[in-house]
Amino acid sequence: MKIARRNVGILLAAGSLIAGLAGCAGSPGAGSSSAGSSSAGSAGSASTSPQLSGTVTVYAAASLKATFTKLASEFEAKNPATKVVLSFAGSSDLVTQITQGAPADVFASADTKNMGKLSDASLVDGKATNFATNVLTIAVPPANPASISSFADLAKPGVKVVVCASQVPCGASAQSVEKATGTTLKPVSEESSVTDVLGKVSSGEADAGLVYVTDVKGAGDKVKGVPFPESSNAFNTYPIATVTTSKHKDLAAAFISLVTGSEGKKVLADAGFGVP
Repeated sequence: MKIARRNVGILLAAGSLIAGLAGCAGSPGAGSSSAGSSSAGSAGSASTSPQLSGTVTVYAAASLKATFTKLASEFEAKNPATKVVLSFAGSSDLVTQITQGAPADVFASADTKNMGKLSDASLVDGKATNFATNVLTIAVPPANPASISSFADLAKPGVKVVVCASQVPCGASAQSVEKATGTTLKPVSEESSVTDVLGKVSSGEADAGLVYVTDVKGAGDKVKGVPFPESSNAFNTYPIATVTTSKHKDLAAAFISLVTGSEGKKVLADAGFGVP
């Protein structure tokens, strides 16, 4: 009986040892499973932020050339697999191009009237977002040869003044000032964009031109700005929207977010644009 009890004790001890070894062997397996689960979680997290790629075409008012060129570079830097194609002209010309089928993804106008034309033609997705404001000022050559100091001076005999055509936002704004002040201008030229007006002044072909304050600021020492109080009657609001026919609406939405976000606001403010 003593021998039997001893054998039982030996068997029990051996069983305990085997169970302990089995438990130790199971620990690395559990650790491997946990590590595998963690890796899967990381991969899933990375896949939730797809990278933007492709080309987005932006049609923008001529007065936005400097700011949108800078923002386009920022957009491409943030999204290396993308390319921004910019097309600048008078807002009315851009509307005509888009309604005729031009492949624009984004449209940014220098006024709400031209954006309204696209909206009425069902060529704007949802409601446009107002992102900036601008006002007219007088641009003169640095030496100011015609001694322009007020809006009324633009109507003096012999003064060669250049304005935008009436269908262009800067031209419509000029007409608003004329009506408000009772002053009738006799321009020697009516241009299709505000940059063309600025070009006439900076080249010395004109004594003065009506442009936006942002154009004068961006021109540096090529022209001199002459502010006038009546400019409050020529306040322009700039809207931006995705074009309905766009085939790259994810890129369009991302670009608009940049323009209307904090980075876009800073770039626009630095250029002299106001807040809507």
